[in-house]
Amino acid sequence: MRLLLHVCCGPCAIYPVGVLRDQQVDVMGFFYRNNIHPYTECLRRQQTLEHYADDIALKIIIADEYDMEGFLRNVVFRESQRCLFCYRERLRTTALVAKRGRFDAFSTTLLYSKFQKHDTIRAIGEAVAEETGVPFHYQDFRVGWKAGITASKQLGMYRQQYCGCIYSEKERYFGSGNAKTDGPPQATH
Repeated sequence: MRLLLHVCCGPCAIYPVGVLRDQQVDVMGFFYRNNIHPYTECLRRQQTLEHYADDIALKIIIADEYDMEGFLRNVVFRESQRCLFCYRERLRTTALVAKRGRFDAFSTTLLYSKFQKHDTIRAIGEAVAEETGVPFHYQDFRVGWKAGITASKQLGMYRQQYCGCIYSEKERYFGSGNAKTDGPPQATH
């Protein structure tokens, strides 16, 4: 099976790519950028992924566009539902790239993170599959969470401290109205 895997970042790719390859799946990565703010953070995540992909001979597609304004327009006044929009946009874009590239299926490393809304991601992936005609490969990668973290630390990879959007950055570093001062932030990926 040829599978296009939406990849959030280098650290989140470690376990899913390894497992899929062990299952004899021909994996290619896809990095979507519109949801990652600020741009310097996007570039840092992209560079980390590119270096890791080179190290493990993983072919990746990097989205050309960086439509931060479009992302923000679609979530403004719906901030509490922003993750639903973000999941859908990333999965839909991945599915459309997979369709153009004649992949057998698509999936996402979002299914690796214990911080993401797993059941929602699966439901959106299945809905996008029906819409695009490209099967969604569901696999719960969370069982490898600790192994992936350990490996990313051993590899000295950049590990981001928030999900990606400017709203999650604010929540991570500012909290819900009070600046956090109880030590350094911990990684969420």
